[in-house]
Amino acid sequence: MRSLRQRVLLAALLVLAIFLVLTSLALERAFRDAASSAREERLLGQLYLLMAAAEGLDDTLTLPEELAEPRFSLADSGLYAAVLDGAGTPVWRSRSALTVAAPWQGVLLPGERRFELRRSAGGEDYFVARYGVSWAIGPTPVPYTFAVAEDLGPYREELARFRTALAGWLGLMGLLMLAALLAAMRWGLAPLRRVAAEVAEVESGAAAQIRGDYPAELRALTDNLNALLAHERARQKRLDNALGDLAHSLKTPLAVIRGAVGDTAVDTETTGVIDAQVTRMEHIIEHQLQRARAGSGPVAMAAVVPIAQVVERINATLAKVYRDKPVDVRVAGDPAITFRGVEGDLMEILGNLLDNAFKWARGRVQVAIRRGETGIELLVEDDGPGVSREQARRVLERGARADESAPGHGIGLAIARDICAAYGGGLSIERSALGGARVRVRLPG
Repeated sequence: MRSLRQRVLLAALLVLAIFLVLTSLALERAFRDAASSAREERLLGQLYLLMAAAEGLDDTLTLPEELAEPRFSLADSGLYAAVLDGAGTPVWRSRSALTVAAPWQGVLLPGERRFELRRSAGGEDYFVARYGVSWAIGPTPVPYTFAVAEDLGPYREELARFRTALAGWLGLMGLLMLAALLAAMRWGLAPLRRVAAEVAEVESGAAAQIRGDYPAELRALTDNLNALLAHERARQKRLDNALGDLAHSLKTPLAVIRGAVGDTAVDTETTGVIDAQVTRMEHIIEHQLQRARAGSGPVAMAAVVPIAQVVERINATLAKVYRDKPVDVRVAGDPAITFRGVEGDLMEILGNLLDNAFKWARGRVQVAIRRGETGIELLVEDDGPGVSREQARRVLERGARADESAPGHGIGLAIARDICAAYGGGLSIERSALGGARVRVRLPG
């Protein structure tokens, strides 16, 4: 996952989901315990009322027909009561329990009290509260166990209502927390968006450095970027000055040599040899200067350059240069394809290729801009005489030309090839379907 925003959002969603799940479990557990405790207290209250209503008569424990709790008198009301003797045999049952086999089996010692969840023989679950007593009836105390049972239907309905309400409230709370997290994340990542916008301005040349005031976590990055930009500008300036000084320092001695040869009484053959070597030296100097200006690779902070626009500008210029030679230029490809690098490098490549195409074309030049398997691919074709495979290898060498009688220094293709290589690409010459040469340029993109 490459997006920092997606990483933070995924982590926040994971934490939020864990929080909501654990919160729901904790709240449900607390509600279950509270509801169970409330039923325990209520059933114990019913036990105490039952014991208060009991009376000993003729060595037998009796209870009134009508009790304070009306549900004891209704069949299948969900609340049941019974009194067990010391052997566990019911000696009294409420009217509501006459048709129900409630699980209150078992006797307790006097003073012993229990509240538990039990299952009857029919598979129904009940809350059961029991209390053991010793009842003084006659000369000998008799042990009894008072039991009250309540089925779990109302408890489960109450729990289901609580779960529904809990899901609704937690869902609403989760949405509100998610909105708050998104707002906080947007606010927290705002400095990153600002620094990205400033870097884009530096790339496009609209700004010379990053000027915003950023948090301490980003200040080291922005300060280092500004230092890098300042160092790069200083280095480029020193390089340009050195190249200019080199060009001037070499051109003057070469001009002196050329002039001295013309003024000296030297035979024509020697003069021609010296003049040819001086010309070759000038070509080599120009080539190396162009190569040095092309740089050593892609520029890290370079802007994106629309290739189709550069082709149109060069075509417009060449149409004026070759106005006496009508050439039909056709450009095909996606106009949205861009080149990330120095615009001057792209113009140098396309300028040399299109100039050669105009120069050798009989009347038609074709340019294709497309994306290949490894990046951007540019094809420049003409309907001229073309070049053989041997000539294609030779014209890429410094100072070599397919036709020595044609004007030029023979370094244009070599410069274009070196610039492509500096960007990790390549340049090759093939036979075109138009009949002339097809130059294939590969650049990263």
